[in-house]
Formats: sequence, structure tokens, C-alpha cells
Amino acid sequence: MTITPAAQGKATACLALADGTIFYGQGFGATGETVAELVFNTAMTGYQEIMTDPSYAGQVVTFTFPHIGNTGANPEDDEAADPVAAGMVVKWDPTESSNWRAAERLTDWLVKRGRVGIGGVDTRRLTRAIRQQGAPHVTLAHDPDGNFDVAGLVARARAWSGLVGLDLAKEVTCAQSYRWEETRWAWPTGYGRREGAGLRVVAIDYGAKRNILRCLASAGCEVTVLPATATAEDILAHDPEGVFLSNGPGDPAATGVYAVPMIQGVLERQLPVFGICLGHQMLALALGAKTIKMNHGHHGANHPVKELATGKVEITSMNHGFAVDSQTLPEGVVETHVSLFDGSNCGIRIADQPVFSVQHHPEASPGPQDSYYLFERFADAMRDRRVA
Repeated sequence: MTITPAAQGKATACLALADGTIFYGQGFGATGETVAELVFNTAMTGYQEIMTDPSYAGQVVTFTFPHIGNTGANPEDDEAADPVAAGMVVKWDPTESSNWRAAERLTDWLVKRGRVGIGGVDTRRLTRAIRQQGAPHVTLAHDPDGNFDVAGLVARARAWSGLVGLDLAKEVTCAQSYRWEETRWAWPTGYGRREGAGLRVVAIDYGAKRNILRCLASAGCEVTVLPATATAEDILAHDPEGVFLSNGPGDPAATGVYAVPMIQGVLERQLPVFGICLGHQMLALALGAKTIKMNHGHHGANHPVKELATGKVEITSMNHGFAVDSQTLPEGVVETHVSLFDGSNCGIRIADQPVFSVQHHPEASPGPQDSYYLFERFADAMRDRRVA
């Protein structure tokens, strides 16, 4: 069993890996403990958006950037109603907020929302371990008195079943359908509102980020959001001009049990379809491809992706632990994007239909806006179908 500083006597938080490695540090946020998969994120900004991204359900996030907490927290930057990530690991204790948009300190924000944090951890060492050994199962505990049953924490980490075979989309999806009309944030007015008739889009919520829905609205879409378990009949009853498949957490093969038949039913109508992240994986499964669990996944806002048709390289935001196996793509399905980090699949399309998806996040929350054109491409496909 490996023990790393801080000294156990001064520690108020403990991160226990399933292999017996223990990291001590200073706790912040809520007290208690949580069991999850440990990943790292290399983004230099957007910690609040990351913590509230439903795709992080079942995961504790290690932030490689040391300055966490310096911009505080505010209601406008939430990607879901509450944090979904199980906890956070940082190098330095969260700093005091210094930003004109801050409504409260990050530590207070975490306390109110029941999320555990640990600071004072050697995040470089932790990140190297994740890269070399794969994303481990961990128990993260925060006790102001510093009382930890280390053997019990390790045992709980080892006993956790993990994300493989786990359908988390049902846990983070909306309970009922709703309309979305808010548009992207812009200076100096903030978020806007779409007005008038638009392109009718049904968005399937596997854990949809709010900024994705804002991007659809900004592209001229009249968005109706349906739960993950919606059937093809449920979707077609809204007479959509396009169908959007959102991001989300968990094992795509597990979610695909009910999502794949729905997508196949929609494809029979030859409607434009656009998928992001888990939605990309759902589309691939519906077309006959397979998905695989990655060693440590892709999590960050600096991932280079190449669009094969143009040769253009986009810097993208990513968050996924599973990937589409490009070797299993059937005839008629074209690979459109690849990661320049490891060559993994980052996009597909059907050769003769306006149906496409990407593994990365073009909504840029947080992250660059290089891939925003994909929302316009989806809108253009629906406009072309109107004309036809």
C-alpha cells in the first residue's frame, strides 16, 4: 500500500485507489465519501461546467490545471441543475474567487450541492498513474477530524462494479419532455431567447448539456427535449425536421438496449440526425458498429481532431471513456473525424443521408469553438430537406 502526503495527522481528506494507493490531502466541499471511477481533465477553465456535465456521472475528476476556484461559481455556468460528477481532486486548495460574474465561492457551491473535494494532491503523479494503469476505481472521503478507515475505503473501491455495463443515461435524463428556447451567451446581454417559428428538432436527452441546447436554438432550431427512453413513435409524433442525440454518461452498449431500436426507427424516415458524444456512440451502434472501453478516455479542452474530408484540424473539447471502434464501421458508414492524439474515431456519417455524429463537443462549454459549424451543418440539412 502506497501512502502519499499530506501527513496523515494533518489530512482531512483521503483518496483511496483500488490498488491500495492512498493520497491524503485537505478536504473541502461536502463531508462524507463517494465511490467512483477516477479520470483527469486537462482544461484550463470551466471547472463548474465540468462538474455539472451529466457525462461525468459516476466519476471523480482530477483537474490538472492548478488554479481551481479562482473564478468562483455562478448559476449561469451550470450545465445541469446540480453537479453530476461525484467529486473533484486538485493540486492546490481552491482559491478565493476573483471574477465579476462570481456569485459564490466554489467551496460553498460544493457544500450546498453535496460534492466532496480534496486539495493538496500531487495531481501530476495521479495523472501519470491514470494514463499508465487506466482509470481506477476510487473512494474519496472528507472528514474534518481526519478519521479514515483506510482498509475500508480501499475495499469499497475494489467492490465497486465500475462503468462497464452500467446504463447511467436513465439516471440523468429529464423526467418529462420540455421546450428549450434559450440561446448562447453573448456580451453584454447574456443569454438570449429564440423567437418565432424555427426548424423543428427533437433532442433526446441522454444527459444533455444546456449549452448544446443553446447552440441548437442559436442555429434556428425549435427544440423539444424528450427523455432517453423515448421511442421512435414518441419522437415522430412531434413531426420533427431533425433529431438530435445528446451526450451522456455510462456504457453505450447498456444504453443502446433501448436507444438503438429508437434510432433505427428514426433512420427509416430519412430525417437529418446529429449526435454528440454518447449520441455519436448510440448512432454508431444503431448502424451496426461496436464501442470499446478506453484505457483512460479523453477529457479536456485541448484535443486536436482532424476532419478527414478537408484535412482541417480542430481543437476540441472532449469527455468520454468509451469510443466507437472504427474497424467495425459497416459499409456505407464513413469515418469523418479522427483524434490526432491516438487515432481513435471522432466522427461518422452515412454516405447517402444527412446523418452524422461526432465524439467531441462542439458547444464549447468549456473549450474552443472550432467545431461550432456542425450545428449549422445540421440546420442546413434540415433547410435542404424543406426545399426538397
